[in-house]
Amino acid sequence: MTFARIPAGLLAVATLSASAFSTSALACAGCGCTLSSDWDSQGFVSKPGIRVDLRYDFLDQKQLRSGGSKITGNSLIDSGKEIEKVTTNHYVTAGIDYTPSQDWGVNVQIPYIDRYHETYGEVNSPDTLETVTPGVSHTKSIGDIKVLGRYLGFSANKNLGLQFGLKLPTGDHTKTFKDGSPLDRGLQPGTGTTDLLVGVYHFDAINRDWDYFAQGQVQVALNSRDDYRPGNALNLNIGVRYVANEFVTPQLQINAKTSQHDSGANADRPNSGGTLAYLSPGLTVNVQENLKVYGFLQVPIYQHVEGNQLTPRWTGTLGVRYTF
Repeated sequence: MTFARIPAGLLAVATLSASAFSTSALACAGCGCTLSSDWDSQGFVSKPGIRVDLRYDFLDQKQLRSGGSKITGNSLIDSGKEIEKVTTNHYVTAGIDYTPSQDWGVNVQIPYIDRYHETYGEVNSPDTLETVTPGVSHTKSIGDIKVLGRYLGFSANKNLGLQFGLKLPTGDHTKTFKDGSPLDRGLQPGTGTTDLLVGVYHFDAINRDWDYFAQGQVQVALNSRDDYRPGNALNLNIGVRYVANEFVTPQLQINAKTSQHDSGANADRPNSGGTLAYLSPGLTVNVQENLKVYGFLQVPIYQHVEGNQLTPRWTGTLGVRYTF
């Protein structure tokens, strides 16, 4: 199989996430990276038509890090710094892609975020973490919707494309802890800002059995909201897939994300921003002619965060795509 018979593409997202699933659906630097879940489900295709995608991402952030090193919460006692315990994220993202012609297309991503968070706050001696009751928040809400257009008319093969679009401020940014105290802006379902998204991608066949892609996307907030502005972010993704099997398509990706500090009076500037890289093996299965399911596992190969942040030891993705 070649790209002439199987269009290929890249994920416009969270993540992700985070994160990106950013998004951004993935609201913090310590979350996972953007994942190209199922290449032709995410909008970079040249064959006209409508495609819908439903994707689930799981990120369990339990590993506290400072810079590139793992640390323990007990090491931050008497430091005057917040000690976070855990952040568990469930993202369900509905996507719809419309390709009216070989040169143009549009992709919309609508995330629903279920996020559970615990933090000890600042802890001083003689208290220990075992004697402190953590603050708890559990938010469930629609996140920030992304709308991405694309243009593929740069080459006859339609395999070089430009992305352009916006992340809209549709997610709530006023959630609180269960005791009513304000929740960190980096943990809100939405940032409250409108962000510009610009990217470029390229895909091609290596030979009759292997395809590859490369993609980069920049996300820049165009405004601030209630004294908060998320840091600018850059996502880079490369991947290969084996297409000789008609029913199962193994894939392997490297996903990287770097983001700057958040800013504003309501930002946790010292504990935001960082650089992450993940190795992401996965499979796409052709269930029927128009129906595919896919799954991925992201494993960190490099993590460097600013300040102290929770990071996941792994992230998981499951999804289904249908082509009309």
